Amino acid sequence: MSLPESARLLADFVAIPSPTGQEEAAARMLEDSLPRFGWDASHLDGSGNVVASRGFGGNELILMGHIDTVMGGPKVMIDEDRIQGRGSVDAKGPCCAMAVAGGAVPIPPGWRVTFVGAVGEEVDSRGSRFRMPLHSPAACVIGEPTGSDGVALSYRGRVFFVFGSEDGGAHRSGSPGPMTDAVLATASLVDISKNMPGYTASVVEMEGHEAGTRYGRIAVDLRLPIGAPREEVETMLEETAAAFGVRLDVIEYVPPYCVPKTDRVIRSFRTAIRDAGLKPRVLAKQGTCDFNVLSPWGCPMGAYGPGDSRYDHSSDEQIPVAEFLRGVEVLKLALPRIMGEQF
Repeated sequence: MSLPESARLLADFVAIPSPTGQEEAAARMLEDSLPRFGWDASHLDGSGNVVASRGFGGNELILMGHIDTVMGGPKVMIDEDRIQGRGSVDAKGPCCAMAVAGGAVPIPPGWRVTFVGAVGEEVDSRGSRFRMPLHSPAACVIGEPTGSDGVALSYRGRVFFVFGSEDGGAHRSGSPGPMTDAVLATASLVDISKNMPGYTASVVEMEGHEAGTRYGRIAVDLRLPIGAPREEVETMLEETAAAFGVRLDVIEYVPPYCVPKTDRVIRSFRTAIRDAGLKPRVLAKQGTCDFNVLSPWGCPMGAYGPGDSRYDHSSDEQIPVAEFLRGVEVLKLALPRIMGEQF
């Protein structure tokens, strides 16, 4: 089977399973491959991220992809036309495209490029959180599937929380109990979110028991639209918990984040997509990713990567080889523009 070297990198990367927490083998493979694609140096950092660099200027452009995937996925199948397997879209495809393009583009004076293949993005973004205090970038590109003709300027935020309750035991005829209370509180919150544009609530896990003592716990992922005020969201959760007599434990809050269409990264990708002969699409994504986590950097930022996001986490996740190669070419056009514009 004949594949371009860049597509072979992705095929080999997809062939190594890397669910969150089990990224090391895939990370080692990527680390070993990067010098072949033009990177000066590569290593694994203290969190297990793959980090590579080019150039020595004071302005840093960060290319942040992620190595980990969700569990499961289809059997790995590779031919000259497509690469099928878990991570081919989310997000080994975008990660490899940035690795290939970032190692090939010229680095202008005053700039350096840092590539990060992050771990843990699908669960807690521990890889990007580890890197955040180590950089003050001039610009950042997040590797997520937008399609080769799309660039994303916003992602929704999320609150991950738990409604829980327990008691010392009672007869169900007199007291429905903690499990019922947790279910009712969650159902109420889901109902409320349905009438709030841009909000969605999903149950992530449930557990409970009745064996003398009684116990109930439901974990919920509440997605937040751009502009959602944190204080009002927290008040809504607290009031719902109080109304049903359950405990609220907020595990994580990630703010929604949006950059303007005039952002230098967004503008550079729109121009590059046109130059590649495509019609650019500017996207407001409905998920949450390292784009949100790294928003405190406050630098120009956008998300880009080949692949159809409808295949994210699916049982037939796949990417056409031609789509991956188009993504590489758009990146090769966009990255010099990002570094070429004046501040």
